Amino acid sequence: MGRLDSLVVAYSGGVDSTVVLAASLRALGRSDTLAAIADSPALARDELLLARRTAAELGAELVVLPTDELAVPGYRANAGDRCYFCKRTVLAAVSHLAAARGYAHVATGTHRDDHRSAHRPGLRAARERGVVEPLATAGLGKAQVRAVAREWGLAVADKPGTPCLASRIAVGVPVTRPRLELVERAETAVRGFLSEWRAPVRDLRVRLLAGAFRVEVDAAAHRWLAGRPERQAELLDRIGRTMGLDDGALAPYRPGSVNGAAASGGGPR
Repeated sequence: MGRLDSLVVAYSGGVDSTVVLAASLRALGRSDTLAAIADSPALARDELLLARRTAAELGAELVVLPTDELAVPGYRANAGDRCYFCKRTVLAAVSHLAAARGYAHVATGTHRDDHRSAHRPGLRAARERGVVEPLATAGLGKAQVRAVAREWGLAVADKPGTPCLASRIAVGVPVTRPRLELVERAETAVRGFLSEWRAPVRDLRVRLLAGAFRVEVDAAAHRWLAGRPERQAELLDRIGRTMGLDDGALAPYRPGSVNGAAASGGGPR
């Protein structure tokens, strides 16, 4: 990273982009490092607050860039390549900031394992923009990125992955602001419910399908709920009322489980 002269980090507050930001501060210093986060309708408010706090702890300047991916037809359509349109919009905004402020490069938190994934349309947008990928270039996968974060004492070292709210909406179900807000409220309600009962949970998602929803929780929380049918029924009823849907189910957490789902129409708008 020391060869990059100056850098704007496309920042999310997650462990990957935080490691890139911390590395840039170490290699280039504060004057040649800038963090930029896209404040889109798909960014949960809690995640924005955490990103602000983490950047401040590192001593980095953070620019919050309002973006409106919902203005892009391909993004709204959610036909399977939504991430391409999202990343193209976000990286365009970050690149314009870099040019305006005189920074030489834009970097993302893409790592080696991302390039091994079968479906990563956002990587195409990054290639088109010519952004740099320090983690992937260094050959670091997710486990190594977390190891670096722990070695450097970063607060987000063990932070669960938190992709955007749009990732909870099944392919084929159009992305709208009300749906994004609905998913955010539902996940807050699930976490609150489990906290009330002091149930363990690390990863959770509320997936919005075509006219239905699915609550996904990690193995520990799933075992807890499976052993308490009355609590499970209460949770699904609460989330159903939150989302205005009667058809809901509980399932083990599985990343990207709606990416290839066939869904169309239905559901709240």
